[in-house]
Amino acid sequence: MKTALKSALFAVTTFIAAHAAHAVCPVCTVAVGAGLGGARILGIDDVITGIWAGGLTLSLFFWTVGWLKKRGVTSVLWQIVVPFIVFYSMLGLVYLMPGVTFGANTLWGIDKFLLGVIVGTVAFYVGARWYIKIKRKNGGHAKFAFQKVVVPISVLLIATLIFWLITK
Repeated sequence: MKTALKSALFAVTTFIAAHAAHAVCPVCTVAVGAGLGGARILGIDDVITGIWAGGLTLSLFFWTVGWLKKRGVTSVLWQIVVPFIVFYSMLGLVYLMPGVTFGANTLWGIDKFLLGVIVGTVAFYVGARWYIKIKRKNGGHAKFAFQKVVVPISVLLIATLIFWLITK
């Protein structure tokens, strides 16, 4: 129960702290965070957990880039490279958890969590870019309410379903 409370507290704190950037909507990031926390609590396969961790991490990275831009940070190193390295390096902390060993649980010769992070990052990026493309084609407006949330989360859900079927 403590883990669920920590996950919920983390999601709420992330929502409040990063609200000003709007690079990727707060609801979307909270949804990704909730998916990650819930997956770990339920003991879902590491590749699935990694997909949601990758999506959350990229979302937080987008927020950070937007926040830094608003504060006048123009250096590519400090605006993009450092946050990317910091956020994705933090995912390595998962391997410090009890019972988690890098490379002990693999799919196609790749650590399942790492594979999931890569897939989740790509899926979330594709979903976010797809939303922007749809919005551009619609005169700068979303076609329906919460489309900014639905599109990236849908791509993450599709990736989750595919890898659930692969690992089933």
